[in-house]
Amino acid sequence: MKATREVQERLLALQQLDSDLIQIKHKASTLPIAKKFDEVNKELQAKRDLLVAANTERLDIKHELSRAEVDVEQVVSRIERDEKRLSSGLGTPKELEQLQHELGSLAKRRAELEEVELEIMVRVEGIDLRIKELELESAALETQVNDLRVKKEEELSSLESSAKSTTDSRTQLAPTIDADLLALYEKIKASGDGVGAAKFAGNQCLGCHLIMNSAELTRIKALPDDEVVRCEECRRILIRLD
Repeated sequence: MKATREVQERLLALQQLDSDLIQIKHKASTLPIAKKFDEVNKELQAKRDLLVAANTERLDIKHELSRAEVDVEQVVSRIERDEKRLSSGLGTPKELEQLQHELGSLAKRRAELEEVELEIMVRVEGIDLRIKELELESAALETQVNDLRVKKEEELSSLESSAKSTTDSRTQLAPTIDADLLALYEKIKASGDGVGAAKFAGNQCLGCHLIMNSAELTRIKALPDDEVVRCEECRRILIRLD
């Protein structure tokens, strides 16, 4: 296959554009800011889950507190009723004695229930503090996530702009290369790692870094400038610029 030196130089320029596109794509998929965004966003979601769980727990404790308050109120109401009856002096001595005994039992029961009620109130206070902490932590993380999102989008937008500019340059350059040479280049590029042509510098292919032996080097140097040469190792098109 024949191609003028100028066309071969254009092919090398095309390869550089394709390599640039590969690098841009790799950068876009491995942005440190994107990784940081994912990490912080994951942490935020975890905090939100904890906040939902804490609020659910608070509702359960509040229901428990309401039941405890009702139990105390019932005992207090019964004590007040018995005290009024005892104060009235109505009833037989035995009945009044039983009433005093019941008041003693009710007082003990009230103390037990109020202790339970106090313990629940302490738990409510604790969960309220926990919810407040989670809300503050979530708010801070949300601010961080929003900042990271903006920075990530800015970096991606910059890479997209570079990709578009590079693609536009490629679109203009590709038609200036002989169709057969371009087709060969595309075929090699597709079967490898995105590199279809490489510079031949000194005695080395810069595609696979193979150092040519003296016999192969002599053969290549003896070829006309317009002869398309391929590396015997990686089969890439070698662009001779020296």
